[in-house]
Amino acid sequence: MGPTSRKKSTTFDPVRAACIQVLGLVFEKGWKSDDAIKNICANHQFTDLDRRFLLQLCHGVIKMRRRLDYTYSFYLKKPNARIDKITRNILRLGLYQLMFTDRIPPGAAVSESVNLARGLVHESRGAFVNAILRSYLRSPEKVVFQNKLDHPVEYLADFYSYPDWFVEYCINEFGFQKAESLLARGNDSPHLTYRINRLRYNPEQLTKLLKEQYIEYSLGKYLEDYYHIYRQGIPLEQELIEGGRVYIQDEAAGMAVNLLNPKQRDSILDLCSAPGGKATFSASLMHNQGRITAVDISEERLKTVVENANRLGISIIAPVACDVLDFKGPACNRVLLDVPCSGWGVLGKHSDLRWMKARSDSLKLAEIQSKLIRHAADLVTPGGVLVYSTCTIIRDENDSVVEEFLLDRPDFSIDMPGKSIAPELISERGFVKTYPNIDYLDGAFCVRLKKKLGSKSKKP
Repeated sequence: MGPTSRKKSTTFDPVRAACIQVLGLVFEKGWKSDDAIKNICANHQFTDLDRRFLLQLCHGVIKMRRRLDYTYSFYLKKPNARIDKITRNILRLGLYQLMFTDRIPPGAAVSESVNLARGLVHESRGAFVNAILRSYLRSPEKVVFQNKLDHPVEYLADFYSYPDWFVEYCINEFGFQKAESLLARGNDSPHLTYRINRLRYNPEQLTKLLKEQYIEYSLGKYLEDYYHIYRQGIPLEQELIEGGRVYIQDEAAGMAVNLLNPKQRDSILDLCSAPGGKATFSASLMHNQGRITAVDISEERLKTVVENANRLGISIIAPVACDVLDFKGPACNRVLLDVPCSGWGVLGKHSDLRWMKARSDSLKLAEIQSKLIRHAADLVTPGGVLVYSTCTIIRDENDSVVEEFLLDRPDFSIDMPGKSIAPELISERGFVKTYPNIDYLDGAFCVRLKKKLGSKSKKP
């Protein structure tokens, strides 16, 4: 039934109704989840608690869409029955609450879903949703998955809710067990990591504050300035962030800066800089002495770099708005290139990524990345270093780009990290790799490339 048949007198939970609106924008209109949530929340006066609940529901349903669709298909009287878009999203939301939350009573999940269907679609849709959800509660064993040995791709894709191509890639790259571990980790709630800003705060102060607030945390395993926080929405979080005491950044993102090894009074070139996480970390390690030229094609995103720098008390970052491929220099002895990538290393933090990215996207990005690394190489002075980094685990955008570059540029070689990076993160080739299912880091890649003395650098 269409909107003309709705029963508007039915009351329903505004937070769950907002979730249905978000799902419609994401699944039907192709919006990014964060943009859709921001758009819908602008029309409501939700409390912080309401907003956190909305985020949990939206990101959870978006991530688990395939698993949810697979599940309710077992309870349809007609396997190929047509379901209108709103009812389908209500079913997804209802099942998500039944299957993946432990604080929502099943009865409440069902009744709220029925109210949504009655209020947003039609009375008959409420009965339909009620029948499906209660059938699941009575007989969850009806849902049967493919045998994981005979059909590993289908099993993992349906159970963990990913596109076939990505599951197949992970199995081929890591083997079944490691692939399953990585896919499972991508469905967990994202963790929060603070990078302390030593220009405004010190570890003793942050440690004392976290203990006083009874906040569970752990120190970074690989980088000392990082704190893993095990609770969302902690007291004083906004004060810590807005006061420039901490910056939200995953420990994996700091690996590239560690490889760059910035020193006081260095002149550093940070290409594709926005939103400035690596530039501000570099500036902190430089004790705000020296110069960092932050280049990015987006003038709007560069404003974020400046805002972050100001909040953190950093004054040595000079923004330059232009296409990196058009940037002429001058050359520097330390150049950081954090290229645009597919983002598959942060799949747990971007719920819509798995449905928006195709295998072909990585291949197209690799072409752009190859152009960027070649141009960046011309901006490195002889004897200087170039750090190439991504936040993806796709080999085409990482190993392959670097290996192809090295074949084309014999004046560069891999500079092994040595003791600056833990040995378990370094491949035999000298690539630094992290994965979401290991030590709760994001997936990331970086490598330090050294330019031979006597090589020619591009003149400014």
